[in-house]
Amino acid sequence: MATIARELSAQTAVVTGSSSGIGRAIALELARAGAAVVVHARQSEEAAQGVADEIRSLGGEARVLMADLADPRRHEALVDHAWHWRSAIDIWVNNAGADVLTGPASAWSFERKLEELWHVDVAATMRLARLVGLRMKQRGSGVVLNMGWDGAERGMAGNSGELFAATKGAVMAFSRSLACSLAPEVRVNCLAPGWIKTAWGEGASDAWQQRARQESALGRWGMPDDVARVARFLVSPAA
Repeated sequence: MATIARELSAQTAVVTGSSSGIGRAIALELARAGAAVVVHARQSEEAAQGVADEIRSLGGEARVLMADLADPRRHEALVDHAWHWRSAIDIWVNNAGADVLTGPASAWSFERKLEELWHVDVAATMRLARLVGLRMKQRGSGVVLNMGWDGAERGMAGNSGELFAATKGAVMAFSRSLACSLAPEVRVNCLAPGWIKTAWGEGASDAWQQRARQESALGRWGMPDDVARVARFLVSPAA
């Protein structure tokens, strides 16, 4: 049982966008499985350091790396710094996504939101996955996990539905082809969560709260830890 519980021992994982929400939950879950984890954030360095401290309190190793993924010039540097931390990367989780639902960004135009989502959710995922995936393939092993959205498969009315269906749908389609490109040395999967209670869900209106419950077969919001447990399985030898 001890071996099963630490199935990622001696492995190094990178989780982008892991200072909060789903990314934080994934980083902590991989640490519980024994992985040393690179915690990445765009600007919330204090929050990222807090996640790293939590990992260390679990007996794990952690390093914080900051990078604005909307800037393509930062992608290769992020991969380089993460790779050289422990001489390789075994697991790369592309979780980072642009927040266009809360804060000042919620008032942006459709076009500006689309541009931000394209740069962070799509282009950065593609470039980072290709950069690290090639190194993993040359090394002979590795796992890449991208993040999609279940609504991209069925559609959802409204501006947000159109934005996320287009961008996350692109990530899901890309992941299928990247899996073919990097096989058999590297496994590529895409996890597509539904209604997950992150920062936006915490402050969503009663109408959205009711809709999330109604559209869930279990009658409740999904939680970041629910996603993290699936991510742990997908990056593990069991998958």
